[in-house]
Amino acid sequence: MERLDTAVRRTRRPWTLRATRPGPAPLPSGHPLAWLDRAAERRARAGLSRRTVPRSPSDGLLDLAGNDYLGLMRHPAVLAAAADAVHTWGAGAGGSRLVTGDTELHAELERELADFHGAEAALVFSSGYAANLAMVASLVAPAADDVEPPLVVCDQYNHASLIDATRLARAAGARVAVFRHRDTGHADALLSEAPGRRLLLSDTVFSVDGDLTDLPSLARTARDHRAALLLDDAHGLGVLGRGGRGAVGGTELAAADDVVVSVTLSKSLGAQGGAVLGSRRVIRHLVETARTFVFDTGLAPASVGAALAALRVLRAEPERAEAVRARARELAEGLRQRGLEVSEPDAAVVSVVARSPEEALAWRAACHEAGVRVGCFRPPSVPDGRSRLRLTARATLDNADIRRVLDVIATNRPG
Repeated sequence: MERLDTAVRRTRRPWTLRATRPGPAPLPSGHPLAWLDRAAERRARAGLSRRTVPRSPSDGLLDLAGNDYLGLMRHPAVLAAAADAVHTWGAGAGGSRLVTGDTELHAELERELADFHGAEAALVFSSGYAANLAMVASLVAPAADDVEPPLVVCDQYNHASLIDATRLARAAGARVAVFRHRDTGHADALLSEAPGRRLLLSDTVFSVDGDLTDLPSLARTARDHRAALLLDDAHGLGVLGRGGRGAVGGTELAAADDVVVSVTLSKSLGAQGGAVLGSRRVIRHLVETARTFVFDTGLAPASVGAALAALRVLRAEPERAEAVRARARELAEGLRQRGLEVSEPDAAVVSVVARSPEEALAWRAACHEAGVRVGCFRPPSVPDGRSRLRLTARATLDNADIRRVLDVIATNRPG
């Protein structure tokens, strides 16, 4: 029998080579997929080509590109819980949670997430993306007793998963209106013009610049119009609020029956997956109607166990939330002092504006060569069309790490 370590090395080799393989030969003009080559050429000319670049566990880079905000991805308790879940339940869930993919571990995570947040119930999905598709598409879809098509009013800078969810809702017959970023007055006007059932949809912390929505104003606007409030708190959980409960968790909105919140398990909790938190009737509706729950394989036990352990670490060490916010502020202030255009971090995300997509790519590459991994956001990932480096603070960064990041970014800007 082939040794396991040899088999693992063989499975890794294609991933190592994938990023450096030359592109395929152009298709003939009459081929039904020849347009793909033309589209790729246009993206390349605009500086918008993308490729996967596998990382090594021993590359020695200081990582400010990932979303491991609390430094829990490699926490011993989290790793041990993931391994224990694999040995207990297997490598995968084995099926949809409505068939064979539900375990006692899933139910335990849902109970503890709901309790931590302050909601009646929670439902875990295989990703945060799937959770957002479920939350929005299922709650915005027209119902049999609707006199008018429902309306969902969305912030223009909402995450791509929320945008895709509204597209699904629109395809099902709902109406969609978009308000200017963080402009609740505009949202109020759009809701005022609409008869029928209404919903207000926003990120709490926006993923590009890390800015925070005006949540009190948004909640008042929703209630003034008897609209349900749907919030994506992916970047708030573990970073904001009392003990890292998030922008919504631990507040009166968390338990409100007209508010529904999604979170991810892949950022502060260092695992994989997503969840929706709300009233029991909302969760029941999702279990019975959400396509990304009904027809999707359940979240793998290792991710469930890891997320549950990370949540318990956060509850035991709430100071991690303040630590990551403090590190984000230090990064932003230090970069600003070095003459760079930097966002004001409300949570863990700090963005540094670049002059072009090409500069952003070259800047990221130079930082990588100098030992610091940073994110690079370019159109269409950035709604305002401005390319930037995107840094994510981490609670476990020390003073030497901060100094190193500041020096590397400031001294490696092209031109």
